[in-house]
Amino acid sequence: MASPVLPSSTPTTISSSPIQTSFFPKTSQLFLNKKIKKPDYSGPSKVVSCKATNNGSKGDSSLNRFDRRDLLIGLGGLYGATNLSNDPFALAAPIAAPDLTLCGDATISDTTKETVYCCPPETTKVIDFKPPTYSKIRYRSAAHLVDPDYLAKFTKAMELMRALPDDDPRSFKQQANIHCAYCNGAYDQVGFDQDIQVHFSWLFFPFHRLYLYFYERILGKLIGDPDFAMPFWNWDAPAGMPIPAIYVNPNSPLYDDKRNVNHQPPKVVDLDYNGTDKDITDKAMVQSNLKVMYKQMVSGSKTASLFHGKVYRAGDKPSPGGGVVELGSHTAIHRWCGDPRQTYSEDMGNFYSAGRDPLFYAHHSNVDRMWSIWKGLPGKKRNDFTDTDWLDASFVLKKKKKKYWCWKAFS
Repeated sequence: MASPVLPSSTPTTISSSPIQTSFFPKTSQLFLNKKIKKPDYSGPSKVVSCKATNNGSKGDSSLNRFDRRDLLIGLGGLYGATNLSNDPFALAAPIAAPDLTLCGDATISDTTKETVYCCPPETTKVIDFKPPTYSKIRYRSAAHLVDPDYLAKFTKAMELMRALPDDDPRSFKQQANIHCAYCNGAYDQVGFDQDIQVHFSWLFFPFHRLYLYFYERILGKLIGDPDFAMPFWNWDAPAGMPIPAIYVNPNSPLYDDKRNVNHQPPKVVDLDYNGTDKDITDKAMVQSNLKVMYKQMVSGSKTASLFHGKVYRAGDKPSPGGGVVELGSHTAIHRWCGDPRQTYSEDMGNFYSAGRDPLFYAHHSNVDRMWSIWKGLPGKKRNDFTDTDWLDASFVLKKKKKKYWCWKAFS
C-alpha cells in the first residue's frame, strides 16, 4: 500500500492503513573513543541551535543561544568557554547540530576499536533549512508492488546519484557517510565531551525521517521530478516480507553484494532475528512476524517513551535506551540482511556501512511508516513528545553541491 509523503515540507509519511495482522538485541559495533584528540572542554557551553531566536520568543530559553552560522565562521573557539551556571548539568537542552570542522574518526567495532573516516567535506556554508510550500502529497509505494515505469525512474535516479563524484555531498558515498558519522561516534556534541548517537533514544525516528527526506529530494532533483518518492520495504505485511525483487538484480544500481546469501528472496524476513535462522516454515515465520508487529506497535508501545525511546539531551551519554520498534524489527532486519562473510557484517549489519546498501533506505522508509501508523492507532497516550528538547534537536544534512542544511527537527 502506498504511503503518502508531504512533497516539499517535511518527510512525514501519512498512512491510515492498519498493521497486517520484545525483542531487545544486544547492542554492538557502535562506537568508543575516536583517535583524534578532542577539544579541551572546560564544561558544557552555551547551546547552539540551527537558528537563534529573538527576544525570548518560543524556542529560546535562559540559555543564551549562539547562532550556529556565527560559530561556523569564527566562534568555534568559544565552545566550552562559558558555563551555563554553577550547575550546568541542571539545565537541559536539545542535542545540537554538530560542528562539521570537529568531525573525527568513526569507530567500526567496540571490540577491535577499528576506525573509519566518514566525515563530510568541510564547509562553512551551513544554512538553516526552511521547508518550502507544497501543493500536493507525494506517495511512497510498497517496493514489491512498483510498476515498470516507476522502477525505470527510480533506477535512473540511483544511477545518477552513484555517478556523482565522491566529494559531492549529494553523492551515494557521501549520503551513506551521513549514517556512519551520526551513528559511529564521528561527531561530538557541541560543548560537551560526549559523542552524538542518533540510535537508542528519542532521536531515532526524527533523525532518520529527515535523513530520508533529503535523500529522496536529491533523487527527485537528479531526474527533474519534484514528486518523486522512494519505495518502502513492506515487511509488516506477508506479501512484502521477502527482500523486494527490485533490489536483487546484480545489474541494477539498487543491488548490493554484501548481503546474507541465505536470506535472498523468496526467503521470508525474520522480524525477531537474533543471529540464528529459525527452522520453521515460511507460513510459521509469517505468523511469528505478525505477532512481533502486534507486540511492538500495539501492546508494547502505548506511550511516546515506549515507542520512541528514552530522553536524550545535550550533555547526556549516548544511547540511553531505544523504543520497541527500533530495538525489535528495525535491528533484527539490519542483522538479517548483513553479510556474515564480511568482518563486521557489512553492509546492513553495521551502522557505519548500512547506508551503502540501497535496501537500507527502503527498510527505513517502512520504519518511518511505522511512526505514522502508530500515531493513528487508538489510545490517548499515543502522541509524540511535547518536550522542547525533543522538538528542537537539530542536525546538519547534505542536499546541495556546495551547501549543507541545518534542520531543527520540529520547528
